[in-house]
Amino acid sequence: MFAFLLTLLILDALLLSVVVLLQAGQGGGLASLGGATTDTVLGGRQAVTLLTKATWWCGGIFLVLALALSLVPRGGSDTSDLQQRLRAATPTAPAPSTSLPIGGAPATPGAAAPAAPGAAPAPSGKAAPEPKPSTAPAAGAKPSGTAPTGAPAAPTQPKK
Repeated sequence: MFAFLLTLLILDALLLSVVVLLQAGQGGGLASLGGATTDTVLGGRQAVTLLTKATWWCGGIFLVLALALSLVPRGGSDTSDLQQRLRAATPTAPAPSTSLPIGGAPATPGAAAPAAPGAAPAPSGKAAPEPKPSTAPAAGAKPSGTAPTGAPAAPTQPKK
């Protein structure tokens, strides 16, 4: 149904173009804007010819067909082959974004934070891990623009 109406619309558009181009102009065009009378600008009342009636009919049919095409469901699938391939290639759920703490070390639930050099051991009964050399720039140093190397951080879970 959609293809049939679309074909009729295209044929009507071609016919409307031909009928409009076959009509004689009213003369003057933009050069007539300097005149003082409206007959010069808009043209005098012409006799209704067969081409004028055909123009009105073709224009009306074009509008009706365009409205009908907007209401009729399009034939075939609603998505193109390219859209289906793109949907199949994209993941359904985005990966959770994790942010690193300011020190650059990943925070894991239940793990003690690395102690600063010279600090007392953690009171949890477990031995505090050896402090690792920091890859963060010293205070006052300019950042190099490269990210520190290492494994990505695991998602953090809030403590209950």
